Amino acid sequence: MAEKVHCSRCLREASAIENGIFYTPELEAEVREKVCLDCWNEWQRAEVMVINELKLNFMDPRAMPVLIAQMREFFALDGRPEGATPAAGLSALPPDVDLATPDSSDESE
Repeated sequence: MAEKVHCSRCLREASAIENGIFYTPELEAEVREKVCLDCWNEWQRAEVMVINELKLNFMDPRAMPVLIAQMREFFALDGRPEGATPAAGLSALPPDVDLATPDSSDESE
């Protein structure tokens, strides 16, 4: 019999994740404890879209924290804003992240 969790995203009791790829051991423990298999499978599809939409380059050390922040928001791991519904969409970027490339106009001088 599969283990059950109370999912932070869909707010229902459902089957727990059996396997997956996680970014840190701490995040793995939290996701396994708080996310159901159905929502995990949705994240697997959404993760690709997030990487492509935000043009994340994993050679840039700023990319992984952005992806982790998007995952945490997707699963509502840090709580759900007042009045938000389960499975609400993702924001473009966390407010403290700026992936803009350095201004190249200084190089032309």
